[in-house]
Amino acid sequence: MRFFPALLAVGFLFPVVFSGCKKKPQAAAVAEASPTPTPAPTPEPIDLNSEVIVLCYHRFEDKPKDSLAIKPSEFETQLQVLKDNGITIIPMADFLAWRRGEKSIPPKSAIISIDDGYISGYSVAWPILKKFEYPFTMFIYTDYVKGGPKSGGQSISWQQLAEMRDAGVDIQSHTVTHSSLNARKGKSDEEYAAWLKNELAGSKQLLEKNLGIQVKAIAYPYGLHNETVREAVKQAGYEVAFTVYGQRIGNAAEPTMIGRYAIESNKPKVFEQAASFTGSVEGGGAGAAMPAAVAMVTQPMEGETVTDPSPDIKANIAAFGNVDPKSVTMRISGVGLVPANYDPATKLVSYKVTQKLYAGQVTVIVGATVNGRKAEARWSFNVAPKEAAQAGT
Repeated sequence: MRFFPALLAVGFLFPVVFSGCKKKPQAAAVAEASPTPTPAPTPEPIDLNSEVIVLCYHRFEDKPKDSLAIKPSEFETQLQVLKDNGITIIPMADFLAWRRGEKSIPPKSAIISIDDGYISGYSVAWPILKKFEYPFTMFIYTDYVKGGPKSGGQSISWQQLAEMRDAGVDIQSHTVTHSSLNARKGKSDEEYAAWLKNELAGSKQLLEKNLGIQVKAIAYPYGLHNETVREAVKQAGYEVAFTVYGQRIGNAAEPTMIGRYAIESNKPKVFEQAASFTGSVEGGGAGAAMPAAVAMVTQPMEGETVTDPSPDIKANIAAFGNVDPKSVTMRISGVGLVPANYDPATKLVSYKVTQKLYAGQVTVIVGATVNGRKAEARWSFNVAPKEAAQAGT
């Protein structure tokens, strides 16, 4: 009994001794687990000097029935040329991310697009593109999809589009009916606005509903557009819109006027020019012009309707910057290169049209060399029909 208190005392000592021995390694472990935080790496700057070409195809046939078709063998040869020329094929998503300043793309990039919704895009072009592991975009007009009011034996189906979607193929809009978006065809202002909204927003919504995708891009039927159409495109929620005016695309290109090279069987020079990465650059890097509607004061103004079929055409290109006076050019749709005058003091380039312009939309393209780099900007105005011109006099 005498030893019992001592045993109790010893029993209480052991926990104290062992507890004290455990504290030191725990403290060391805490110190080792809390190193000085490593600073986050500085994001790499986005290269805004890259350039993009956009190729536009339609049908793929061994015996092309018209210019919209191209032989599969020729298509494969063109893809090989792109590869041999060091041109990187990028998906639409990368192009949009680059334009938003979210990522860089290779210096020489290309987008491959296939319009309308012909079955040959699925059965012929897609297997060839798979061989090269190239991404591409299908621009679909919804009335042509199998079962639609404009569909036929060459139409792709919704099931085939879903299969392509699941494999990573990008699908975007080409409107509902593939009609010229400029054509009012006797519609009142209200009727035209409602029709235009359906062509743009309606096709976008149907594609998104049927395929469970997000549609961000549209290709204008026949490449036709005007200020009203471009504004409607923005209202419909599109990020970019594509024409068929082929040229290299820079980061600052006007988003509703992105040019594409229309590749046709009877025009091999078009592909050759695209693959050579020569010619004009829309919205390029340093020294490139801003879109005309923003950067220039013009006469006639962007979107204006004139009744004179032979108007004075003028543009102040001060926003271009350090222009080489001898390099200034002006081109007019339906006319071509014209002998315009340029005044370095006022920065005004002008031309008096000496022939009658056709009624309808007229596009003017002004170009110049700025700090050793080619720059271009454009705007469009409308010439009233003959009857309207007579009514205005």
